[in-house]
Amino acid sequence: MTILKDIMTRDLTTVSGSATLREVAQKMKAEDIGNVLILDGDKLTGIITDRDIVIRAVADGEDVGNPVSQYATQDVFTMHCHTDVKEAAGAMAERQLRRLPVTDHQSGELIGIVSLADLSTRTSGGADEKALEGISQP
Repeated sequence: MTILKDIMTRDLTTVSGSATLREVAQKMKAEDIGNVLILDGDKLTGIITDRDIVIRAVADGEDVGNPVSQYATQDVFTMHCHTDVKEAAGAMAERQLRRLPVTDHQSGELIGIVSLADLSTRTSGGADEKALEGISQP
């Protein structure tokens, strides 16, 4: 059985909620990534994606100096690191998630993230297809 801990990305990019949209976009560009996790101390408070920046801010003419917390997805769904990948893929499909933050099973601390790319390149058995099918639904 493959679990999230086996396939997750451990090198997380994080900012505080007071970081600006510009700072986050520059971080995404420099690191060639599409999401940044928002922390208040050690607590996960949100996630912002490149798409969020474009759709929720730029498209409406918002100031890129505004705090990222105004545009981020709050109440982020997470799963613990010992969760079976197939179960996680099902949860991602059901909730139409492209990224899933992963927590330590005991402390609840944020320790990684799993993306659709991780599911497709690091698993076998169709977990990626299950997640993609759900996410593709309107």
